[in-house]
Amino acid sequence: MQFVTISRRRTDAFPAEAFTPELIGREAARVKELYAEGLLRQIWGRGDGGGAVIVWEAASEADVRNACESLPIFKAGMLAIEVLVPLKPYAGFGPAK
Repeated sequence: MQFVTISRRRTDAFPAEAFTPELIGREAARVKELYAEGLLRQIWGRGDGGGAVIVWEAASEADVRNACESLPIFKAGMLAIEVLVPLKPYAGFGPAK
Protein backbone atom coordinates (compact mmCIF):
# COMPACT_ATOMS: atom_id res chain seq x y z
CA MET A 1 0.00 0.00 0.00
CA GLN A 2 1.20 3.53 -0.64
CA PHE A 3 1.15 6.49 1.72
CA VAL A 4 2.17 10.12 1.46
CA THR A 5 3.57 12.27 4.26
CA ILE A 6 4.07 16.00 4.38
CA SER A 7 6.53 17.16 6.99
CA ARG A 8 7.91 20.53 8.05
CA ARG A 9 10.98 21.57 9.91
CA ARG A 10 10.12 23.02 13.31
CA THR A 11 11.74 26.37 12.65
CA ASP A 12 9.25 27.86 15.12
CA ALA A 13 11.06 26.04 17.92
CA PHE A 14 14.58 25.66 16.49
CA PRO A 15 16.80 28.30 14.85
CA ALA A 16 18.18 27.68 11.36
CA GLU A 17 21.67 27.01 12.77
CA ALA A 18 20.30 24.01 14.71
CA PHE A 19 19.89 22.21 11.37
CA THR A 20 23.62 21.56 11.14
CA PRO A 21 25.38 20.00 8.15
CA GLU A 22 26.14 16.95 10.33
CA LEU A 23 22.46 16.49 11.20
CA ILE A 24 21.38 17.01 7.59
CA GLY A 25 24.02 14.48 6.51
CA ARG A 26 22.71 11.87 8.93
CA GLU A 27 19.18 12.59 7.69
CA ALA A 28 20.24 12.10 4.06
CA ALA A 29 21.98 8.82 4.95
CA ARG A 30 18.84 7.51 6.66
CA VAL A 31 16.68 8.56 3.70
CA LYS A 32 19.01 6.60 1.39
CA GLU A 33 18.69 3.54 3.64
CA LEU A 34 14.89 3.75 3.60
CA TYR A 35 14.99 4.10 -0.19
CA ALA A 36 17.29 1.07 -0.52
CA GLU A 37 14.89 -0.93 1.69
CA GLY A 38 12.03 -0.10 -0.72
CA LEU A 39 10.03 1.71 1.95
CA LEU A 40 10.65 5.27 0.76
CA ARG A 41 9.72 5.51 -2.92
CA GLN A 42 9.92 9.23 -3.77
CA ILE A 43 10.92 12.37 -1.91
CA TRP A 44 10.66 16.08 -2.65
CA GLY A 45 11.79 19.06 -0.65
CA ARG A 46 8.98 21.50 0.08
CA GLY A 47 9.06 24.66 -2.01
CA ASP A 48 7.23 26.67 0.66
CA GLY A 49 9.70 26.07 3.49
CA GLY A 50 11.78 23.37 5.13
CA GLY A 51 10.42 19.87 5.12
CA ALA A 52 9.58 17.15 2.63
CA VAL A 53 6.83 15.32 0.82
CA ILE A 54 7.45 11.57 0.73
CA VAL A 55 5.68 8.70 -1.01
CA TRP A 56 6.03 5.47 0.97
CA GLU A 57 5.39 1.82 0.11
CA ALA A 58 4.47 -0.05 3.29
CA ALA A 59 2.24 -2.76 4.68
CA SER A 60 0.70 -0.43 7.25
CA GLU A 61 0.50 3.12 8.53
CA ALA A 62 2.42 1.94 11.59
CA ASP A 63 5.36 0.99 9.34
CA VAL A 64 5.37 4.51 7.88
CA ARG A 65 5.19 6.10 11.32
CA ASN A 66 8.10 3.92 12.50
CA ALA A 67 10.14 4.96 9.46
CA CYS A 68 9.41 8.65 10.10
CA GLU A 69 10.41 8.22 13.73
CA SER A 70 13.75 6.76 12.59
CA LEU A 71 14.74 10.00 10.84
CA PRO A 72 17.42 11.89 12.79
CA ILE A 73 15.67 15.26 12.48
CA PHE A 74 12.42 13.73 13.76
CA LYS A 75 14.29 12.04 16.64
CA ALA A 76 15.71 15.44 17.59
CA GLY A 77 12.17 16.85 17.80
CA MET A 78 12.94 19.18 14.91
CA LEU A 79 10.53 17.69 12.36
CA ALA A 80 6.73 17.56 12.44
CA ILE A 81 4.71 15.18 10.31
CA GLU A 82 1.77 17.36 9.32
CA VAL A 83 -0.03 14.87 7.07
CA LEU A 84 0.02 11.09 6.69
CA VAL A 85 -2.46 9.83 4.11
CA PRO A 86 -3.05 6.29 2.82
CA LEU A 87 -3.45 6.29 -0.96
CA LYS A 88 -5.77 4.20 -3.09
CA PRO A 89 -5.88 3.66 -6.85
CA TYR A 90 -7.61 6.32 -8.92
CA ALA A 91 -10.95 4.84 -10.05
CA GLY A 92 -10.90 6.78 -13.35
CA PHE A 93 -8.27 4.41 -14.75
CA GLY A 94 -10.35 1.31 -14.01
CA PRO A 95 -13.09 -0.22 -16.12
CA ALA A 96 -16.15 1.94 -16.80
CA LYS A 97 -19.13 1.07 -14.67
